[in-house]
Order: sequence, then C-alpha cells, then structure tokens
Amino acid sequence: MFVKLKSPVFIDRLTFQVDHPQKCLLRAVLKDDTGIVCGAMETEVEKDQMELNWNGLNDLPYGVYTLEISRGKDEMKMRLVKRV
Repeated sequence: MFVKLKSPVFIDRLTFQVDHPQKCLLRAVLKDDTGIVCGAMETEVEKDQMELNWNGLNDLPYGVYTLEISRGKDEMKMRLVKRV
C-alpha cells in the first residue's frame, strides 16, 4: 500500500498519508456505487511529501464510493462513505 486514507469516511475532502514518499504522479478516481466517475484528481507527489488533500468533494451526494488510486504500475481500491 503506497497511500493510506486518514479515514474511510469523508465529508468534503480526502486526506492521504503517503508511505515512502518519492517524486511520482498520483492519480485518483472516485466512483459512486453504480460505477459512475464522480471525480478525478492527478497530482505530482514531491519527495518527502507525507500528506496530501483532495478538496472540493462537498457537492457529492451522500453514499458509498470506490476510490481507485494509481502510481505508475501500482494500483489500489478502497471503499469510502460520504456522510453529513
């Protein structure tokens, strides 16, 4: 696992903790429970950057989401919940 979420429950942003930070391109896609893409983020992670935020998720409806994160060939998926 190359990133961890501070919490699988979110309101208006996701906060990632980066394991073994190195300069790389990080891509994240957020899908709702039907598989529709609700948001995407692409950011350059700097060497020694321990944390990053994905802001602007306040307008998403409440519910269950799947977060797909990739860094080069590494990929991972997580289930998340947006709450009030």
